[in-house]
Amino acid sequence: MLVEKEFLRREENNRRRKLKSAKLQLSATIEDIDFETPRKLSRARFLELAQLDWVGRAHQLIISGPTGVGKTFLACALADRACKLCLNVLYIKTHTLTAQLAITQADGSYPKEIAKLLKLDLLILDEWLREPLQSHHAQLLLDLIDDRYRNASTVFVSQFSSKQWHQRILEPTLADAMLDRIIHDALKIELDGKSMRKHTATVSTEKSSLRSDNTTPPPAPMDKSAAS
Repeated sequence: MLVEKEFLRREENNRRRKLKSAKLQLSATIEDIDFETPRKLSRARFLELAQLDWVGRAHQLIISGPTGVGKTFLACALADRACKLCLNVLYIKTHTLTAQLAITQADGSYPKEIAKLLKLDLLILDEWLREPLQSHHAQLLLDLIDDRYRNASTVFVSQFSSKQWHQRILEPTLADAMLDRIIHDALKIELDGKSMRKHTATVSTEKSSLRSDNTTPPPAPMDKSAAS
């Protein structure tokens, strides 16, 4: 019993370290996901993806849809599950990653940075292609994607469908090479619907509450011409 207790303690500590190092944008779990709000999210399909078999096969996952529909939350929920399985995970916004890679190229730490990224079982690139990708940044990402190709999984979280990606990578040759390594081994979640933030907004509710509490209407402004 003592050995088992120590084993469980170390396992739980390991999970916590994995979750901390993942740097998730949101605290999200599979159990917290709203499958009722219409946004073309299949419960059965997502729960199947939550088993993470595709991570073991080094497949990619594309989560796309309009702003506020819950793309980042779903990605973080999958990342949370991966951390609980003691996988190495990192969440990062694409523009942050490209800036970091450019800096490490300049200061000589690029090989070390790439080595860390290649050790990840699951890399989540949020805000993928939010801004059009310049040639230098496209080359940096292509090198990373090529090194991880069929060795580890990446989640691409984007407002744009994969059909729009090519035009947002400003160097066509690099766009061809990058998409060729992503699309063919990628599973997809394509969301649609209104912003989920509307369901959690409190401002309109508070205003309504203030109006209902104040039953006496405010005094009408004085007509200056009548006063004179």
